[in-house]
Order: sequence, then C-alpha cells, then structure tokens
Amino acid sequence: MPIEISHPIDAPRTDVWSELSDLSSHAEWMKDAVSIEFLSDTTSGVGTRMLVPTRVGPLRTEDVIEVVGWEEGTSIAVDHRGLVTGTGEFRLEGDSPTIVVWRETLAFPWWLGGRITATLAGPVLRWIWAGNLRRFAERVVAGR
Repeated sequence: MPIEISHPIDAPRTDVWSELSDLSSHAEWMKDAVSIEFLSDTTSGVGTRMLVPTRVGPLRTEDVIEVVGWEEGTSIAVDHRGLVTGTGEFRLEGDSPTIVVWRETLAFPWWLGGRITATLAGPVLRWIWAGNLRRFAERVVAGR
C-alpha cells in the first residue's frame, strides 16, 4: 500500500531539514505517533532505532522504526517493524519553498485483513499524514 503526499513550506531547505532531522520532535506534530523512545545510543542518522506507540482511531500498536537511509539535507528513510511493517521516506525538494515529500509503503498482517485493510486504511492514513505535514509546516514557519 504505497502512499505519497507532499506539502510546500515557505522556508529555506536548511530550516526545514533542521526541524525534520530532529527525530525526537516528530511526535509533537504527528498526531498518530503517541511518543518516541530511542532504543539506540544515537538519535539521528543510519542505525537510529525508536519505539513509537501509534494510534489511528481504535487501532493501537507499537512500531519499532529504524533509520536505514540518511542523506544530510535531503532525505530520511526508515523501516517499520511491528504489527504493521514497511518502509517510509521523507524527502526534501526545492528551496524556498521547500517541498516535503512523505512516502510510506505499509503492509498489514493477514489476520488483520492484509491487503483489504491496507486499501481501506489508505485514505484515512493519507488524511492523517496530510494534517501532520500541515502541522510540521506551521512549526517550521513559526520557528523562523
């Protein structure tokens, strides 16, 4: 179930990256992330591991997220391990405005409906994540 959304931010890429690369702050603008607990000694870069309790409506799960790609100033890629598995990436394009592109490919277990659940969840997740990016953009602009 690939989902891709994007949002322009009227700020320089360096400002957007500064906020995006602060992984500890993601739960402050991601409504579906309850909190973030680092499981690794590092809090940024490849190899960083986090426990992220997640809530979408009545569904609650604990997601272990590992950073598997980190291109300074450009992108952060992660693997999701938990009830829902998959990959995700934040990518920055342009500069003033800077476009934040968020792409996730997620899989639900067969006993939770597998592809059917993924198909039904897609529009809900797209709506939640679009709100997350709006809050992120407001945070970046307010911090300038």
